[in-house]
Order: sequence, then structure tokens, then C-alpha cells
Amino acid sequence: MNASNLQNTRNALRFITCGSVDDGKSTLIGRLLVDSKAVLQDHLAGVQRAGVTDLALLTDGLSAEREQGITIDVAYRYFSTEVRKFIIGDAPGHEQYTRNMVTAASSADAAVVLVDAIKLDWKNPALELLPQTRRHALLVHLLRVPSIVFAINKLDAVDDPNLAFLHISNALRKFAEQAHIKITAMVPISALKGLNVVDAAEQGWCGYQGPHLLHLLERLPTTPTEEHLAFSFPVQWIEKFHDSKVTSQGRRVFWGRVGTGAVSVGETVTVFPSGQTAVIAQLWSATRQSLPSIKGQSAGIVLDKEVDVSRGDWLFAGNNHLQAQHEIDTTVAWMDDEPLISGRVYWALHGQRWVKAKVQRIVHRLNVDTLEEEAANELPPNAIGHVTIALQQPLVTLPFKQSRTLGALVLVDTASHKTSAAALVR
Repeated sequence: MNASNLQNTRNALRFITCGSVDDGKSTLIGRLLVDSKAVLQDHLAGVQRAGVTDLALLTDGLSAEREQGITIDVAYRYFSTEVRKFIIGDAPGHEQYTRNMVTAASSADAAVVLVDAIKLDWKNPALELLPQTRRHALLVHLLRVPSIVFAINKLDAVDDPNLAFLHISNALRKFAEQAHIKITAMVPISALKGLNVVDAAEQGWCGYQGPHLLHLLERLPTTPTEEHLAFSFPVQWIEKFHDSKVTSQGRRVFWGRVGTGAVSVGETVTVFPSGQTAVIAQLWSATRQSLPSIKGQSAGIVLDKEVDVSRGDWLFAGNNHLQAQHEIDTTVAWMDDEPLISGRVYWALHGQRWVKAKVQRIVHRLNVDTLEEEAANELPPNAIGHVTIALQQPLVTLPFKQSRTLGALVLVDTASHKTSAAALVR
């Protein structure tokens, strides 16, 4: 492991569990929390049912979740080991709540996709995966989650765990190859019994020779910052000081988080969309400490002269060659209850900038079962498709495969203000 990868594993890992309904996502997180000693005894006592600990209840916090026995919202929990800290999100498996899963995956360093062995025809070498397993794996791949781990669960409940793990693993490899998904690892587990989760199962269980799940998570890298790209900075908040001792000649401070690249005091930046240029006079950390340069962090920027900058504007490196576009091709993960049709107008959020966006045309819809692109006039709820969007005002974008910051948009319904879609620039 090189120095940069070693540093990456020292940072907190943000990961989600996803997959189909009742595959054991909440139970897995409960097992991680309990076995890593991250749950207080009084909290543990509160999730006892007939003298048995219901691990899933540790994450299902909403009353509707407890009543229905399903996960609706993303529940975040925190725990740590001697090696690293973790932020874990329990994403809903119900197709109806795919939008919640996409929200969680958009900022994740890793995804643990649960596969329930007992729901599959595990004795069949040509078994079919569940549609929601395929959909969630596709979504975390499209969202560029760096590490994708398949955890094959409930193998303690099948007659021949070795055969089940073999056939399910082969089905996952075949699917991943067709979808061009890079699998980080496939791990056999029993979240309920705690086999191969925090502690290793007996040697050779399921014919598996790799590390147990927690050991694997402790060594996964976090998402690398996009330092290789030119500097970009979405302005989130503007602060004005009248005390010249606080800022350079009382000028405004533009706060936000560096999207891509790095910048130093003395470098020239261009304001988008106005096109004005200025030189960086000061850089501040989030704790208001003066910095010589910034990358991959929240910061405040003071320019050498007053220019017209508003919330939602971008600061780009002065020598960048990015072109603003009025029309963009996107891969859309549609999450609204109503189908997406051509001609509809939505709000598009890019960084902190809101613009009106019209659905120009639906090029195709992705069949999650066959992975073929099919002609379509609309996208039903939870579908994935290729959509061309026309923007009322141009945006500076990059393909999502190059930049998660510049290549991602959120579509919002103009009437209900509900999040309708994640749009990834092709």
C-alpha cells in the first residue's frame, strides 16, 4: 500500500448498505454497532423483543419504520475501531424509496450491496438476481462510488452454503461484467448470527479465504479529491466585514467548498457567469485561519477588488478552458412518483446554482434486467435513462466520469419542490 492510499485509510469511511427489501441491511449495521461495542446498554435493552435483540431496530428510527418493519429514510450511525472511524448509512430497499438511497450513495466512499441467499434459486448455476439488487448496484456504479462490496447474507440458513456462495458469486460476476461494474470484493456473511462480519467465520466457511467484512472496510480508501482538475469553487455564502483589520480593505468573503483542483493566494480567478476576473488576496480556513493555498476543503476567499459575485456563482481558475453549455446529455436516475416525459420543465441545481431545465428528449431507457438500452417516450418511477436537457441559462459542466462535482445535477419539481431526479452529465 503506497503512502497516499495509507493516508486515505486513516480518514473516516462513509459507506452505505443497500440492496433489495429485507436482505438484512439494518441487521448488518446493527451487528456492526453491537459487536464493535458502539451501542449503550440502555439502548440495546430498548430493542429487545421477547428476550431477543432485534438488531434492525437500532437503525430504524422512524415510528413508521418500526410499525411496518421496513427502512424508509436513510439512517446514519457512527462507530469506530482501533483502525479507523466509520459513518454508515442504512439505505431503503423498497423501490418506492430509491431517491433516499441515491441521496446516500452520492456522498459515499463505499457501498455494501446485500444479497439475500434464501430469496434466490441458489441451487441453480444460472440463477437470476433480484431486480432491486441489480438496480442498486447500477446506481452506485453510475454515482461513481469508489468501492462496491457484495455481501452475500443469510448463508447460515441454506443447506449447502458453499454451493450457494459459489453460484451467487458467479451470477454477480456475470452481471458486473455486463454492466462494467468493478467489484471490490464478495464476502459471505450472516448478519443475524454475526458470521464473518466483525469476527472471522471458521476457516474455509463457504469456501471463502478472504478477510471478514469489517477487516475489509477498515482498509478501503476514501474518495480521492479531484485535485488533478482545474480549480472550481461554488459560492455558497457571502459575508461582509466592515472592519478592515478582519479582511483585506473590508472586502467580502466568499464561502464554499472547493469543488475541484487547488488555488493559492495571488492566482487569478474568473467569476461565472459574469466573466469578470480578479486575483485572490486572502484564503481562510473554516476556522478563519489564513492559508497560503486550499484544496478539497471548505474555505473563504477574499478577492483583490470588488466584483459582482452572488450565491450560486462559481469561481474558476483564470486559465481554464471550460465552455458553458445550454444543452447537455445526461444519465438520469428518475425518482419522482410521476413519469418523466419530454417537454416538462424542472429546476436544476448545479453546485449552488439554480437554473430552469427543460426535458428536450428521452433518448432511451435502460432495462435493468437485460442491461439493454430501449427506446422510450417516458421514464417511469425508479427508471434509469439517457435524457437530453435544455438549460435556460448555460452551465459549466464536465462528464460525471471525470468530476462528481461539475458533472452532477439535481432536478427538482417546480410546483411541489420535491427532488425528482439525479442527472449525471454524459
